Amino acid sequence: MKTSRLMTAMLILCGGAYGVQAHAQQPDEDNHQLTDEKGTWSLVVENDYFGDSDDNYTNGLRLSWMSGSKPMDPVSRFATNLMRGDDAVVVRRGLAIGQSVFTPNDLQTTEYLPDQRPYAAWLYGEFTNVVERSNTIDQLTIQLGVVGPSAGGEWAQEEIHNLIEDEAPQGWDNQIKDEVGVVISYDKKMRALAKLGETDFGIDITPNLGVTLGNIYTNARAGLTVRIGQDLKNDYGPPRVRPSLAGSGYFAPDDGFSWYIFGGVEGRAVAHDIFLEGSLFRTDDPSVVAKDFVADLQAGLVLQFGQTQIGLTYIERTEEYETQDIPQRFGAVSLSRKF
Repeated sequence: MKTSRLMTAMLILCGGAYGVQAHAQQPDEDNHQLTDEKGTWSLVVENDYFGDSDDNYTNGLRLSWMSGSKPMDPVSRFATNLMRGDDAVVVRRGLAIGQSVFTPNDLQTTEYLPDQRPYAAWLYGEFTNVVERSNTIDQLTIQLGVVGPSAGGEWAQEEIHNLIEDEAPQGWDNQIKDEVGVVISYDKKMRALAKLGETDFGIDITPNLGVTLGNIYTNARAGLTVRIGQDLKNDYGPPRVRPSLAGSGYFAPDDGFSWYIFGGVEGRAVAHDIFLEGSLFRTDDPSVVAKDFVADLQAGLVLQFGQTQIGLTYIERTEEYETQDIPQRFGAVSLSRKF
């Protein structure tokens, strides 16, 4: 049932992406590409402490670099052709390292908790190729990493709890076992489905589509973001940790200061999530029954000062498994700098 629903969602998304692509290739003088020579470094911290809890998706950390706009080379040309592009594009490449940590609700029980999310961690490296046209970007991302004790989740959470002077979790002996993971993601973001305002201040509505395949997680997704503020053309939203609704990982400032507030929603059809269901290749991992559909609701603020951008986001994620009682609430803080 999950697989058939995901395939249906993927077909709908691919059809929608093709239609948007055809529209994107039409000239539009009101849109522009974010061309700049400087790269963008970004640090993102996501934690449920900001949502006044300590369970489920408990911490995410990601350090990334996205290049400035580049001329075509063999790697970029291959990715551009794969994403139905031509030479009239801006190309960027990015690298990132990150870690995500997951825990049950009860952190003081040493026994396995069959009705709660398993302990798990994901440590990964990431390569991204971005192809930007006048009013859309296509982003192809490959993650390679490890799930399990080798991902260092137990150590990371214990250090955080020591820092905030809280009790250390007791159940990490029950975490999902080691497994090498490969994840391939494709995302399409549109400049603006609708916009209001021809000056530096305005409102826009920006949709996104995406598909992810891998032994760590597999899903299809669609979302929409509304932004109100100044110099909206400078970026596509703040960076985040997958599978969250994220921006492109770079910004191109026009002025010494700009700002905007935003709200967004993204729905995901989920075919597999190792952090809930355990490995595809083992039957002895701790697991819970995952839900077929998950939605993220988010709102936040982005501030840009010169070559620095700060993003603050609050997220509510609907229940991801059958025995989860309440939605997940957490916050994200991002700091980006042009170099």
